[in-house]
Amino acid sequence: MRYRDQPTVEAVQRLSCDPQTAWRYVTDITLPARVSTELAGVEWLDGAEQVAVGARFKGRNRHQALGEWETVCEIVELEPERRWVWNVITPAGVGATWGFEVEPSSAGCVVRQWARMGPAPSGLTFAINAQPDKEARIVERRLAEWLQNMQANLAYIAEQTGAGGQ
Repeated sequence: MRYRDQPTVEAVQRLSCDPQTAWRYVTDITLPARVSTELAGVEWLDGAEQVAVGARFKGRNRHQALGEWETVCEIVELEPERRWVWNVITPAGVGATWGFEVEPSSAGCVVRQWARMGPAPSGLTFAINAQPDKEARIVERRLAEWLQNMQANLAYIAEQTGAGGQ
């Protein structure tokens, strides 16, 4: 597994709540900070107050191995009550792309959160450059951390809506 291949990870949760309820949760940008082991806080920028294409927000992060840092994210796709996608902007370009999707189902809905590394260098690039022979392990470990936090986000939504599924 190589960073330049832009690996992606995804978490999925079935919920028995209606898609509109799930949408309210996935578009609350502060939700992940409630359960994340890494995201310490998030706030809208430039007067934005809701998910909209072009809206930006800032995240404050902390990680035992990576330290503390801030990111600026910009929403690049929006299908109301269905999907929203944002890019993490670095000085070199897009360092990662994240998204939430809500899909109606016969029993309620299915919620997905996914993320893709790259293509621009990110904080992870420094670790890879320092130990290029361990790139696959570094990328795999980082994706596992992302997945753990995504699963926590979706479990939180299930808990809050009383709508846990499989």
